[in-house]
Amino acid sequence: MYLISVEGGDGSGKGLATKVIAEVIDKEFTFTSVEVTGEPRRDHPLGRLAINSVRTKTMTPEGEAGLFAADRVDHSHGWILPRLEDGKVVVSERNVHSSLVYQGIVGGLGLEKVSHMNSAALVPDLCVWVDCDPDLALNRIRTGTLRAHSEKEEYFETSSLQKEIRSGYHSLLSGQLEMPIPFDMGAIIGPVLNEGSEEDFKNQLRLRIRRFLNSRPNPINVKLEIVEQNLIRKLLVKSKGQTTLVGLGMEPNNSRENWLDGKKPWQVLKHAQKQHDYILSNFEGNISPYVPKSILSHSISSIVGTLSVLANADVGELRSAQGPIRAVSESHCHKIIRYLNDDLDWLHQHRSLIGRDTARNQIKEQVLPFGYLSLAIWPLRKAIKSWIVKNPNTHIRFCIGQIIRSNKYSVDVNSCIQRIKILGSGNSSIKSPFDENDLIRWWQGKN
Repeated sequence: MYLISVEGGDGSGKGLATKVIAEVIDKEFTFTSVEVTGEPRRDHPLGRLAINSVRTKTMTPEGEAGLFAADRVDHSHGWILPRLEDGKVVVSERNVHSSLVYQGIVGGLGLEKVSHMNSAALVPDLCVWVDCDPDLALNRIRTGTLRAHSEKEEYFETSSLQKEIRSGYHSLLSGQLEMPIPFDMGAIIGPVLNEGSEEDFKNQLRLRIRRFLNSRPNPINVKLEIVEQNLIRKLLVKSKGQTTLVGLGMEPNNSRENWLDGKKPWQVLKHAQKQHDYILSNFEGNISPYVPKSILSHSISSIVGTLSVLANADVGELRSAQGPIRAVSESHCHKIIRYLNDDLDWLHQHRSLIGRDTARNQIKEQVLPFGYLSLAIWPLRKAIKSWIVKNPNTHIRFCIGQIIRSNKYSVDVNSCIQRIKILGSGNSSIKSPFDENDLIRWWQGKN
């Protein structure tokens, strides 16, 4: 979902930074995976052409820059973009800012010319700027301490040139020079100084990458809804191969045509909220403060929706299946699952003797309609919640029609239509909606 680039002069510690960033994201966040790459690509013909042009110096500066750009554009759309659309994070050791500095500033071609050459490439969502004194960096290269991390051959290993490169990065990434369009859309972290201990450097990187990802910025290169639809498709495919809950003899809740179980969508939502309201009104103790009042809250919708297309899952598997958009923190997952199991009685739960964290959870059959529905109407959750608050005396079957007629949510409405095509209409006698009017009829349970 995010493209993160790591930039800096040769020997600055980009390889180590790339490794640390990938490890933090993989361990602490719920992206589908973390992929590490680099530019120019040493395992691709276009990348090798760019590398050889620098080594042999047989091409003009424009020719060299063109080869780097060609490799980057191909890399962007052939390798990186499909991974972003699958909900992955790609961490790239060098990307477009390298060309802007090396060819645009140091090479004298100018930022505008180099940016134009690369205009079809993806824009890094985040650029992590690693900085280091050039003499120290070159000493690391010569002694081999850095190569142990990067396993890369560097080319610009003269002190004077490295100082020019460092100055170029400072000018571009500090804001002294205006970042050319479209690469001005991405965030920049740095400089992250790598002149002290390795542990201090790692700690700086961990702190800054956590801060960026916890802010949940919108990705630049992909649409969140496309990512989510791809994840739902994969969950449905995966669920078909999952087995029963060990020892309980329960069939997996796989995707099926009649997941609405003969009910109308509005009835499913109304019934789920009624059950939820009843439990909240009878709470005794200290549980209610962390339980959202709306059944359409992010946490409840995510957990119930995700579990509905899984045969069964422990918290770790659940959070992995949530992906980056439906993500709920581990601690909150435990709390909401405890509420769903102990209070709402919506789950089958099997606990291993090893400990509570190994408990496996499965949505009960009667809750499956709401689970699927929560995924189907996810893009309109907030609009529906707001409508219910503003229209307490109007029947909920009218909410989708009124939301559509407000003309405020056309993108979200279309997203719901696409999701229902993926999940199925929930009723074998009703086709999946094609347009807004169909969506209204589907919501009201009309053929």
